[in-house]
Amino acid sequence: MITAENLRKTYGSKTAVDGISFALEPGKVTGFLGPNGSGKSTTMRMAVGLDRPTSGHISIAGKSLAQHAAPLRTVGAVLDAGATHPGRTGRQHLRALAATHRISHKRVDDVIELTGLESVSGKRIKGYSLGMNQRLGIAAALLGDPAVLIFDEPVNGLDPEGVRWVRRLARDMAAEGRTVFLSSHLMSEMAQTADHLIVLGRGRIIADAPIQDLLEGGESRVLVRTEQAKDLMNALAGDRISITCRDAETFEVSGLDARSIGRRALEIGAVLHELTPQLTSLEDSYMKLTGDYVEYQSGAAAGAAAQAEGGQA
Repeated sequence: MITAENLRKTYGSKTAVDGISFALEPGKVTGFLGPNGSGKSTTMRMAVGLDRPTSGHISIAGKSLAQHAAPLRTVGAVLDAGATHPGRTGRQHLRALAATHRISHKRVDDVIELTGLESVSGKRIKGYSLGMNQRLGIAAALLGDPAVLIFDEPVNGLDPEGVRWVRRLARDMAAEGRTVFLSSHLMSEMAQTADHLIVLGRGRIIADAPIQDLLEGGESRVLVRTEQAKDLMNALAGDRISITCRDAETFEVSGLDARSIGRRALEIGAVLHELTPQLTSLEDSYMKLTGDYVEYQSGAAAGAAAQAEGGQA
């Protein structure tokens, strides 16, 4: 288990993590989300002792990682897959780590096979691709067969097969009763991998809930297609109902369910060619949660935000 209590980290006048508290349960994949600069990586670094909290604390199995006699057997972490000696081979790197905890060469061979590195384990790391480095980092994290896994953006540089493999690995590790803490910017992958989500915004927790709660709490939408689109849109218009036109015959409705839309179409004699409820995606829920917390915006997004502020002034 990973537990944080009033965890805070500042760098001069900059507050990276602002008094957050959470508890991660074994047997679950907890996804860690937030815009760039929200404090995700800093939190993970504090969990493994690479950064010291300004105040508060974060513990693994009841104490800091430095207090554990065999850290590799307690926590496996991938925070910077490039933190290796480029002149060593992958196998040499893993054997050097294994030696610090008296882990056998057989275990090294096992994790090489598990991560698909057999064909490159004898090559120098400086020749590895980003995807190979990610696999090597995961192999190192698995060396001590730890009960806790912390992965910061583990699918960077991986091809689709590799992304799917990381997803299966995370699910399998959690099914074995391990605590899996995983950050990613790939919403589609997080939706298929995580059981629970913690979302940060400017160093503070803005959501801490099962993933299904975030999906079900999203705004329901219905896609409608009819040749009498204009008439039906006028008939549906009302308070708390949002209508977005897609083209001359297609629009999207928020605030009404499909049955209510169908009944109104029948009343005005509109023939429906499509009436499809749209499932709320994790990306939709995430964007809604973090819209006010994005620190680095693209030109278009920044312009829209500025225009909205101008309209409110």
